[in-house]
Amino acid sequence: MKENSIEFKVYGKYALFSDPVTRVGGEKFTYQIPTYQALKGVCESIYWKPTIQWFIDKVRIIKPIQTQSQGVRPINFTGGNTLSIYTYLKDVEYQVKAHFEWNENRPDLVNDRNENKHHNIAKRMLERGGRRDIYLGTRECQAYVEPCEFSSGKGHYDNIDELSFGLMLHGITYADEAVTEAEKGHMTIRLWTPVMKKGIIEFIRPEDCTIRRIVGDMKMKHFGEGNFIGLDEFTEEGDLIGMDECTL
Repeated sequence: MKENSIEFKVYGKYALFSDPVTRVGGEKFTYQIPTYQALKGVCESIYWKPTIQWFIDKVRIIKPIQTQSQGVRPINFTGGNTLSIYTYLKDVEYQVKAHFEWNENRPDLVNDRNENKHHNIAKRMLERGGRRDIYLGTRECQAYVEPCEFSSGKGHYDNIDELSFGLMLHGITYADEAVTEAEKGHMTIRLWTPVMKKGIIEFIRPEDCTIRRIVGDMKMKHFGEGNFIGLDEFTEEGDLIGMDECTL
């Protein structure tokens, strides 16, 4: 187990990990399993700073995969409403193992690279249910997180040797996460073919996705004294708010 890793359970009444192909027509249809990007978003809602980058190691599917369709009346760009059918996953629960690494595209934040500090804060925020609202795929799918031991308890797919889910979205590489020179300054979409074994899906790293496409230009956001305050946001008149001294 990596020293800077976290293990947690995330669960909710609904989830919507929508396929980009179905979003164009307004009829959102969920994938059967969470995407790497969605779980990364959960980690960032637990704790995030531009100094670090979360990597999802693996996810375990605890409850059976089941869907539910709902009629939704989204607002048109030109005004008025239309009728769409959204298909959600229902009654979901996952166990996730993830770790963080330094964002090498942020050399300006090298002084903030204190592994113990970030790891301790991440664990504390996980115990409190996350710093920001947790959701699964889309904002209306509220979820909850709590620490757990990965592989603990029983899962619905523990006895299924192998289950393939075909080609699906892995995630999005933003400008400040690009590894290759060709993708720096761009937004890149990544695809992969996940396989679940004994209820567990092990994710490949973003740079290992062989199916990828640059979809547009993107500039890195600059962080400086005006919009990045590090640990200062946890302090009030010099005292730590709700933290032990060990988090420093």
